[in-house]
Amino acid sequence: MSATRDAVNEAYKTAMKARDEVTVRTLRLLNSELKRFDVDERRAPTEAEVMQILQRSQKKRRETIDAGRAQNRDDIVSAELEELAVIEKFLPKQLDASAVLAVVEAVLKESGATSKKEQGKVMQLAMAKLQGQADGKLVAKLVGERLQ
Repeated sequence: MSATRDAVNEAYKTAMKARDEVTVRTLRLLNSELKRFDVDERRAPTEAEVMQILQRSQKKRRETIDAGRAQNRDDIVSAELEELAVIEKFLPKQLDASAVLAVVEAVLKESGATSKKEQGKVMQLAMAKLQGQADGKLVAKLVGERLQ
């Protein structure tokens, strides 16, 4: 098993003992997604695949938060924010916009991209370098601004 998966399981046990309902609910959902991967792929996920699963969960929560805010549903927003905080404990620290911009600039120089047509190539290189440390929307926005 991966270190992150072990950490999720340990946090789940601790939350159950502490009767922390939000953390238990969130970690139970994460465990179910990890088990679904086990069943679908017939093997345990690697550390990178566990991170991808956590990032997908994080993205789902953020999208739900945005939808909840658009519909003025504060109850949904607050519940999803609590779950997002639990998920983010297991993810690498997110870089700020200036650090992401520095990586994007370096990738642009490295790839020599100058037109909007090459955005996909630049995005692929930038996301590989960032490895989950930045939101894809932010990276896409920064790359798009630089390739006009």
